[in-house]
Amino acid sequence: MSIIITGSIAYDYLMSFPGTFTEHFLPDHMDRISLSFLVDTMDKRRGGCAPNIAYTLALLGGKPRLMATAGQDFGEYGQWLEAAGVDTRLVKVVEGKFTASFFCSTDTAGNQIASFYTGAMAHAAELSFRTTPDARLAIISPNDPAAMVQYAEECRTLDIPFIWDPGQQCARMSGDELSQGITGAAIVICNDYEFELIRQKTDLGETQVLERAGALVITKGEHGCTILDRTGSIDVPAVVPHRIVDPTGVGDAFRGGFLKGMAEKSSFEVCARLGSVAATYALEHLGGQSHSYSWHEFRARYETHFGELSTVR
Repeated sequence: MSIIITGSIAYDYLMSFPGTFTEHFLPDHMDRISLSFLVDTMDKRRGGCAPNIAYTLALLGGKPRLMATAGQDFGEYGQWLEAAGVDTRLVKVVEGKFTASFFCSTDTAGNQIASFYTGAMAHAAELSFRTTPDARLAIISPNDPAAMVQYAEECRTLDIPFIWDPGQQCARMSGDELSQGITGAAIVICNDYEFELIRQKTDLGETQVLERAGALVITKGEHGCTILDRTGSIDVPAVVPHRIVDPTGVGDAFRGGFLKGMAEKSSFEVCARLGSVAATYALEHLGGQSHSYSWHEFRARYETHFGELSTVR
């Protein structure tokens, strides 16, 4: 199955703050915040939602095709992704621009404050699903908002099943843009905080989303996720990590695992279980592409938590 992964390509600058952000916010002065956090460490990592998702799917034996824009500094990154099993032939390199950059500080409670520089991502609307006639499934993850809406329109027109994954762009996108992405999606996926933003901006609750999309997956961090469709709901627990290192890219790894299940035509419950195992591997490492495992290791960990895995090769 040809799976197209769209979304940001970025370099992640990951910093750690040795306290909690919340203790420095003054409730009576939220109208004029002026804060600076002195961080202990900084690491530069390969990141971006689309490569993070594609990397995990490739680890699990999938053949992801990355469709996104990158800057003139993408060379080594692209070579590394190809070596990891990700097809980058649909990536457009924008000369004169740098690859998008994600600057993220994480405190000791796992809270994050981040900024995102768009860079070459601003050219994402120059790409089109009309150049991928063999696409069988797509995920539209956080990217340039106009491009995300365009991709959803193209997938509906071309009858390509797609997952609408607005993620961090829930804060940027209008209610109309979010609604357009939900309409016709095979699955809408977001975390519980993002779903509340969607609800506020679109006036669409769970029932209304399911009138427009095939299923809704709401992730809840250490509390696992809930899958809702027109037949009911299923809760899938998170997999307890051996250690917690960094939450960056955990949601992307979940999506990579979920896509593996979809490629194998597994039930949504199995898809979410695969996602939960994949997410935990990412949580145990710094960045969204530092984890690694064999299929044998992954399957053993899955079966330790969820029992026999018979529907996925």
